[in-house]
Amino acid sequence: MKLTTKGRYAVTAMMDLALHAKLNRIALVDIAERQSISLSYLEQLFRNLRNAGLIKSVRGSKGGYMLARSEKEISLADILIAADEHINLACGGGNTCSEVDPCLTHNLWTNLSQEFFEFLDSKKLSDLVRSRHVQTMATQQDVTSIGDIPIHISR
Repeated sequence: MKLTTKGRYAVTAMMDLALHAKLNRIALVDIAERQSISLSYLEQLFRNLRNAGLIKSVRGSKGGYMLARSEKEISLADILIAADEHINLACGGGNTCSEVDPCLTHNLWTNLSQEFFEFLDSKKLSDLVRSRHVQTMATQQDVTSIGDIPIHISR
């Protein structure tokens, strides 16, 4: 598995939404600016994230996006799956490997894929945004609260 830009940006955008959860609705243009992600690219990603039930949109002058579920309920695996990332470390032995006629290392890669998925599923969005590194970076991006944790920006 190779994590593509799509997966990395989806995780980054979801973290930004979680960091700004106190503001209720976040405009895509704000996420694009803070995270240096193309607005048109974010629009495509957010379509997938919305279809997966991870975010919801609010229309109108005070519209924007917000998490559809608690940040404690959204896993890294949920985000990557919604972004159409393939969480599979299968051997990819081409014509020489299949479930019917597996190669020598087929079970190794199948088991590793399952363990990797379980690891990603255990990492919740709430855990990610509360890490010291993310809090430091968020402070530099003028975030005023991280989930339920208020922070103070000193300049």
